[in-house]
Amino acid sequence: MRPTALLLLAALSAGAADWLIAPPKEHAAVRRSTDGREVTLSNGLIRRVWRLTPDAATVAFDNLTTGASLLRGVKPEAEVELDGHRYSVGGLKGQEEWAYLRREWLDGMTASPGAFHFTGMDSGTTVARFAWKRAPYSGGQPWPPPGASLTLHFALDTLPGVKVDVHYEMYDALPVIAKWIALKNDSPRPVRLNRFVNEILAVVESESAVEDPVRWRPGSLQVDSDYSFIATHARPDENAVAHWESDPNYRTQVNYSLKTPALLRCYPPLGPDAIVAPGDAFETFRVFELAHDSTDRERRGLAQRRMYRALAPWSQENPILMHVRQADPASVKLAIDQCADVGFEMVIMTFGSGFSVENEDPAYLERIRQLVDYGRARGVALGGYSLLASRHIDAGDDVVNPAPIFGHSPCLGSRWGEEYFRKLRHFIETTGLAVLEHDGSYPGDTCASTSHPGHRGLDDSQWTQWKTISGFYQWCRARGVYLNVPDWYFLEGSNKTAMGYRESNWSLPRERQVLLARQNIYDGTWDKTPSMGWMFVPLVQYQGGGAAATLEPLKDHLDYYERHLETNFTAGVQACYRGPRLYDSPETRAVVKRWVDFYKQHRAILDSDIIHVRRPDGRDYDAILHVNPALREKALAVVNNPLDRPITRTIRLPLYYTGLTDTAMVRIEGGAARKVALARDYTVPVTVTVPAAGAVWVTVE
Repeated sequence: MRPTALLLLAALSAGAADWLIAPPKEHAAVRRSTDGREVTLSNGLIRRVWRLTPDAATVAFDNLTTGASLLRGVKPEAEVELDGHRYSVGGLKGQEEWAYLRREWLDGMTASPGAFHFTGMDSGTTVARFAWKRAPYSGGQPWPPPGASLTLHFALDTLPGVKVDVHYEMYDALPVIAKWIALKNDSPRPVRLNRFVNEILAVVESESAVEDPVRWRPGSLQVDSDYSFIATHARPDENAVAHWESDPNYRTQVNYSLKTPALLRCYPPLGPDAIVAPGDAFETFRVFELAHDSTDRERRGLAQRRMYRALAPWSQENPILMHVRQADPASVKLAIDQCADVGFEMVIMTFGSGFSVENEDPAYLERIRQLVDYGRARGVALGGYSLLASRHIDAGDDVVNPAPIFGHSPCLGSRWGEEYFRKLRHFIETTGLAVLEHDGSYPGDTCASTSHPGHRGLDDSQWTQWKTISGFYQWCRARGVYLNVPDWYFLEGSNKTAMGYRESNWSLPRERQVLLARQNIYDGTWDKTPSMGWMFVPLVQYQGGGAAATLEPLKDHLDYYERHLETNFTAGVQACYRGPRLYDSPETRAVVKRWVDFYKQHRAILDSDIIHVRRPDGRDYDAILHVNPALREKALAVVNNPLDRPITRTIRLPLYYTGLTDTAMVRIEGGAARKVALARDYTVPVTVTVPAAGAVWVTVE
């Protein structure tokens, strides 16, 4: 975080503790006003208020850190389209000015005719979205994240037995509120839910532009959702469900064409077109609204990472893993033995290895079961690779879509799709497979087929396929199956995605791979914690490049192998080391073991958030800084030298997010501690001499 942003935050918070350093003492709670007309959900960081009469509607949404209101008007709580008819859920009518909202206007507002009206409310605590079986390296993050819940109930006289529940959760020590709706059908006939909008907020605009900008500035409210598809990075301003639209009521805005995107509406791109049978209920996806208190990139990234640590704590599982190139028993056992010897914790039978999760031959299943048991006995989890999307099955089972995202892809609702997921579950249950690397996960393709058993047509095809993939990942999460998925499925249960790299770069000469890898890590950890993204190390040739691109024989290229190990382990990022072995000589084994031991010795701080000090550019040093105010070892910096000569540099390490305020004890590579005073901008000067093409690490207590 830059000093100017720190000074701004200090002024706004008026001396209050920073929630990114010390958790607030106030817990999330639901409080009803003494006159019963309003209910508030607050946790000391954010506050949302609902007026309950003459109908229920959000009338305040405040960032308590900055003191700013996020809301400028009153909208319905939700919208539903049932059997072709659209209905508002709650809301109040009568607001004339939409640039701001005054409390004295509320008493004059009226209920919306023809809307679902408020009938009551319930409150309680947060509930786990699904089960999570922890691994030995899971850490102590609570599940579900502690907090409070509020449910508002709505009904409509003209649709007896059909009810809408609007659910909220707010979490302790996070400026985050979750929202979703549920449609309950207690009527005697089926109800068709054509469309829904599960969040509608008239938000304060992020900028006032007379002309139309090419791109509007992101606001202080970030919206993420578990209804997500293809992506290796979070794009909260571009996700599938958060639609920032112009507000037709807002006639006094500055923008000449009235296009300011100041109306948040959350809905799926298509459908769901679901049939809700009598006695059944339909639950929508969830949106998670994070209220930022700064425009500083680092601080916003830290807030997002903190949110994912709480909402998807399995993403913090960070096992040390290897990709074994061949899946025959001898090759797998060699990989397991070497991993166990040096401290690796996971082996994945990689793409092209011959492993097939779709093989149901009993003899094959028994062979894999024995290998899984062999690894488990040695403390190494064993798993394998499976490709889902970006593959062609046949005309009857592929998506009926003129432009699939990957060019071609099977429909998860086809007969092949249903069989595929049956086979995956059977394989995992039969063999005890502990890891699944699920490549080309469902990318959001729609399908117009009317003959697939898993959906009726186009309008329900995306929703049903998402339910299939998210249901499978949640089934894996409950069984403790580790999921490597190169898409943003964290909120549905996946553990890790790609950090973000171009695969063809691993066919470049070795010396270029190392610097590019550090750039990938530096860039990828703005929105990911170190554990959320994997890197790659081609021990053998990958796609191309020949001998100049590979590390085998490892003992002959030990310098570059060590640079990869140092780059990844000092960043707290696990890479897919793809090859037949981890070492080929005592010297190679010693290098691998040294870096594994380093990571495990400092695992807690290395798995902590990264502060970005200087991006790798190949011209001078680059540096990152891990920080965690809750640890004794509060920071670990890594300074890399890409040059062919030693360098000496004095670097000012930004220690604000360590929680230290006056002095710090600084050690260079485990040496004697030196007491250093923090400057007014929370930095300390550290002078290091870094060897050519080497690195130096520094700890702070």
